[in-house]
Amino acid sequence: LPTLAAFIIGFIVPFVEGLYLSFCKFTTVGNATWVGLANYRAAITDTSFQRAFGFTVLFAVVSILSINILAFALAVLLTQKLRGTNVLRTVFFMPNLIGGIVLGHIWQILINCVMTILEQPLLALNATAGYWGLIILMGWQQIGYMMIVYIAGLQAIPGSLNEAAMIDGANKWQRLIHVTIPNMMPSITICTFLTITNSFKLFDQNLSLTGGEPMHQTEMMALNIYDTFYGRVGYEGVGQAKAVIFFIIVVAIGMIQLYATKSKEVQQ
Repeated sequence: LPTLAAFIIGFIVPFVEGLYLSFCKFTTVGNATWVGLANYRAAITDTSFQRAFGFTVLFAVVSILSINILAFALAVLLTQKLRGTNVLRTVFFMPNLIGGIVLGHIWQILINCVMTILEQPLLALNATAGYWGLIILMGWQQIGYMMIVYIAGLQAIPGSLNEAAMIDGANKWQRLIHVTIPNMMPSITICTFLTITNSFKLFDQNLSLTGGEPMHQTEMMALNIYDTFYGRVGYEGVGQAKAVIFFIIVVAIGMIQLYATKSKEVQQ
C-alpha cells in the first residue's frame, strides 16, 4: 500500500496534471487556460522540434548498434579464461558511475583539445564533431553496464549446449550464431530496451557537451523540450505538449522493440 501510494503521488498525479496542462496555455499551474489542440499543432509544426527528432533518431540508431555490438564483444572476450578479467570488468563498468553532466564537461574539454590540435572548429561551431562526441560519450558511459548484462547472459547458457555443438563439428563462429546468440535473447532484449530509452531520453550529456550548438544542430528532443518550456515565454503549454508527444514516441518504440525481441527468445 505505501508503495502504491508513492507511485500514485509521485507518478500518476503529475502525469495526469501534465497531460491536462498540455492542452492549456499557462505560465504557472494556477493560471492555466484551456486551448485544446493548439499546443499540439504548434509542437508538431515547430521546425526546431522536427530537426531535434531527426537528430535524435540518427543518434539513437548509431548509438544503439555501437553500444550493443561493443558490449557483447567485450562480454564474450571477458568470459574467456584470461587473467585479469575481473579487473577489466570493473574498469569498463566505472564510467557508468559518473554523472552525465560531469561526463559532458570532461568530454567537451577533451574533444575541444583534439579539435584545436587538428586545427578544426570547436564543438560550439562544429555540428559533426558534436554528433560524434555524443556517440563516443554515450558509448563510453553505457558499454560497461551493458557488458555486465551480457556477461550474466553468457554465464547462464548451459555448457552442455556448446559441448554438443562442438561434438557435432561446429566451429566458434557457428556456435556463436546458432547457440550463443539465440540463448542470449533475454539479455539482448534488456540491453536493446535500455539503450533505446537512454538514447532517446538523453538530456544532461547533450546539455553539458554541446548545449545544442551550433544553431541547435546538435539539439536532441529532451533538450528541445527543456528549451521550449523554460527558454520561451508563453510557450510552456507547447513545451508540455512536446513532452507528451516525446513520451508517446519513446513508449511506442520501446514496446515494439520488446515485442520483436521477446518473440525470438529461446525457451529453455
